Amino acid sequence: MDGDRQQPDDASAWRAQFPRLSLCGALRGMLNSFGPQVGHKAEHPETNDVTLACAGFNEKNTYDRQTPCDQDFLRKFARSTLPERLHVWFNRDVMRMFKQHKMFDPEGIFLGDASYLFVPDNENYEGSVRMLFDEHNHPVDGKKLSKAERAKCRWRRCYKLVSLIQTTPQVDCFLYVAIAVVSGKAHECPVLYDLVDGFVQAVGLGVMKLLILDRGFLDGSEIGRCKRQHGVDVLLPVKKNMDVYEDVMGLVRGGLVKFSPYDAPEGKASLEVAPTYVPENIRRREIKRRQTIQNKMLQKTAIADPLAPEKTVVARQVGVVNDVASWSSCPVPLSVIVNREQFADGHEDVWMLLDTRKVVQGQRSRDDYRLRTEIEERHRQLKCFLDLTAFKSRTFSLIVNQVIFVALTYSLLQIYLRRIGRPQLNRRTLPRIRKQLMPTRSVLIIYYKNHYATLSVAQYTQILLTLSETARKKILAKTRKLDRQLAQELVLVRPP
Repeated sequence: MDGDRQQPDDASAWRAQFPRLSLCGALRGMLNSFGPQVGHKAEHPETNDVTLACAGFNEKNTYDRQTPCDQDFLRKFARSTLPERLHVWFNRDVMRMFKQHKMFDPEGIFLGDASYLFVPDNENYEGSVRMLFDEHNHPVDGKKLSKAERAKCRWRRCYKLVSLIQTTPQVDCFLYVAIAVVSGKAHECPVLYDLVDGFVQAVGLGVMKLLILDRGFLDGSEIGRCKRQHGVDVLLPVKKNMDVYEDVMGLVRGGLVKFSPYDAPEGKASLEVAPTYVPENIRRREIKRRQTIQNKMLQKTAIADPLAPEKTVVARQVGVVNDVASWSSCPVPLSVIVNREQFADGHEDVWMLLDTRKVVQGQRSRDDYRLRTEIEERHRQLKCFLDLTAFKSRTFSLIVNQVIFVALTYSLLQIYLRRIGRPQLNRRTLPRIRKQLMPTRSVLIIYYKNHYATLSVAQYTQILLTLSETARKKILAKTRKLDRQLAQELVLVRPP
């Protein structure tokens, strides 16, 4: 079989044709259990080198190797996979499997976001576009900028990643549930709502309960459709040029909105998760280091107070206006959460949130919206520590393949850390996670008919010693047979 062969039509066909493809690559320690028709792992007594002798899947495995599938074969295989088919596989088939294994949090909180994926300025990157970005990597229109502002901007080539992510109130898991890699100039709004439709179609109603978005996804008709058809409430901020903002501001100026002080509830004052164990002397050293850096910054800038009065918030208040129908394109009534912040120099700043829920206390909606700010840190981790944007090819299908499988790997790692009782590690970078998850034990794996068990050496020994005489003889015969086969496979295919 080669990479140019036509792709299977559905997920079941994939499993039927490649039942051991992932297992051979990921669980090489189990390779000997599959039998000689798949392959054997052998250790050479003279050099202690470990090689695999296997027929592979295309009868072209001529050289010794470390995996049954050659890297070039997998590259061609991924390249011939249509990006649309891969999107559908991840957004639908994988999500059905996630639901089957109860991987979704019952709170049903989801975040929608769009992020730019930058690539080298090479026009051969399929589907990429060249856009003007400011110093904060935000796209800008060069015609609306002054000469000084334009001097701070630069042209960059990019794609756009639109993602749907599930999180928890404790912010201990970010699970990618839908992804779309599109052109950098494509508007993210219709793309995201298509992802929502596909996710609900794949897993059914009731899994997604609250969708938190930013201003880029303001679309009244789509918000109303999410509420009516999918039963999904939407929470997102208001733009100041919208009629609903002006209408509510009129109520605020007229004193018709009742405000109450806003304080983050206990346990949510900070979204920081308690770190893993750090020795006390290292904690003191870190505190002293940060204090030294802060003092040097103050001396360098000659500022007594690190925060200027116009940037220092002295009071926060929140108010609620329910049953707002000023947004004509939105067919459902909205609740507007009015957030008023007072600064040390006396000025005030008012910003608002839209919520399709009936809001009694605006503090809850504001606390929920704070979860969205965690998206930026997660994208930074993926780009810096998981090679999300370290593209080795300019072919669009391979770029989509890399993005989707990086996101899938990241999501599976998040689920694993939660299930072993280490959810606090989900906020750490991959190098830190590796240091915390040092190997602590070795196990024996017994494989039989697509099922396996992990046993300690003591457990495995007890099983062997308690077997009947007939069973022990069968195991002994099987072991001797495998030993003879391994001895035959020690001959290198490629001569030295």
